[in-house]
Amino acid sequence: MHPPFNESYRGSPPWDIGRPQAEFVRLARNGEIRGRILDVGCGTGENAIFFSQFGTEVWGIDSAPLAIGKAKRKAEERGASVRFLVADALHLGGLRTRFDTITDCGLFHTFSDEERSLFTKSLRSAMEKHGTYFMLCFSTKEPNDWGGPRRVSEEEIRGVFGRGWKINYIKESRIETKFHDKGGEALLSSITLG
Repeated sequence: MHPPFNESYRGSPPWDIGRPQAEFVRLARNGEIRGRILDVGCGTGENAIFFSQFGTEVWGIDSAPLAIGKAKRKAEERGASVRFLVADALHLGGLRTRFDTITDCGLFHTFSDEERSLFTKSLRSAMEKHGTYFMLCFSTKEPNDWGGPRRVSEEEIRGVFGRGWKINYIKESRIETKFHDKGGEALLSSITLG
């Protein structure tokens, strides 16, 4: 059985913008995204391929085999060194590797409440002590008249990442999609494992 988003990659889904997210470009250039990096829910790999320019070890995982196939082809065409794998973000311990930075663009906001709890445990299993998780997700300020994924509030993020985590910041941002000229209303979070 293929995951729910796999079929989206037979075409070009709205979140596959053909370039890295501007927020992640800024974070990487500022040196915040560093060390061994894992991009969870990497899709066709644009963020991970961008991170690989900085000479560090980069992994990208997605549960959609079609997305990972596209990511591998892009990396090969561009001469990027990224390890792309079909894997479940709710079971990151299975990677048997720990990361200094884990990035997430548009994955967290697809999770149910129960999955959010599983995801924080999964993150812990794959992060170095004091590693940092960067999350970009749709905020509750984004209108839901076009549908799309669940919107997330700052309070929800603080509730999920409580004990054992340090929230460095949660700030208003934009997430780029094919639906938005200037990006959708989003939250960018930086959360460190305590």
